[in-house]
Amino acid sequence: MKYINHESVVKRMISRLTINKVFKVIFFFATLFALLTLAILFYRIITQGVGYLTPEFFQNFSSRFPAKAGIKAALIGSIWLMFVVAPVSIILGVGTAIYLEEYAKKNKLSDFIRMNISNLAGVPSVVFGLLGLTIFVRALSLGNSVLAAGFTMSLLILPVIIVASQEAIRAVPNDVREASYGMGATKWQTVVKIVLPSAIPGILTGAILALSRAVGETAPLIVIGIPVIIQFLPTGLLSQFTALPMQIYDWAKRPQQDFQFVAAAGILVLMIFLLIMNSIAIFIRNKFSKRY
Repeated sequence: MKYINHESVVKRMISRLTINKVFKVIFFFATLFALLTLAILFYRIITQGVGYLTPEFFQNFSSRFPAKAGIKAALIGSIWLMFVVAPVSIILGVGTAIYLEEYAKKNKLSDFIRMNISNLAGVPSVVFGLLGLTIFVRALSLGNSVLAAGFTMSLLILPVIIVASQEAIRAVPNDVREASYGMGATKWQTVVKIVLPSAIPGILTGAILALSRAVGETAPLIVIGIPVIIQFLPTGLLSQFTALPMQIYDWAKRPQQDFQFVAAAGILVLMIFLLIMNSIAIFIRNKFSKRY
């Protein structure tokens, strides 16, 4: 200890503590700025749109008159869309993650696949819209239907679900797997009975974020030709439909001031729709959560 220069140590500690305080203040104000911006947006949307949240708003179809415009077709269309996107993306995403983490050999090919899946998570949504237009709308002749839009949105969020599921499965302790094998369980029984229940919180967290993105995306729907205004409800997976983002986009670009308020009301409905989805997912996540 006699060879340590205490004055130098004190100076370095003071410098480090000062830098720590500076960055702490910067991060605090960055967080405060983000929260303030979000609060302003919430205030603007609520004050402009709450007056249009009437029973007629949920019962009417879209109209060229702001007072008669409703969100019925868009709301039902988004629900139909989620009935396709949720099972397709979650089943394929979790299944792919299970294969890559539990069954695939650790070699260059599997590493290449993992790297490309991670890269796909950052691809712009309009690219997936072009892919959906080429494959589902034209090649498979599904048209601008619920099924084509659902498959396109599933492709969009699939990489996010795969990556989140991989991380959740990887976080399950190996001791739990070894204990299952020691009791005579097979690989599949261990995955179904031990790994998946333990990984459900992480998987659902990724699924929540991915499905929330799918509900609010507009670019892929525009590319595959989803209509903005329709005066009927979808009757099947091959029916035409419109969705909440498309309807809000149409109202927001109109020149009449009243349509801006109608668009704000549509944004409130979309936010409530997302909160309901997230609440259900969080309830399921907490119910099956296990801690080690």
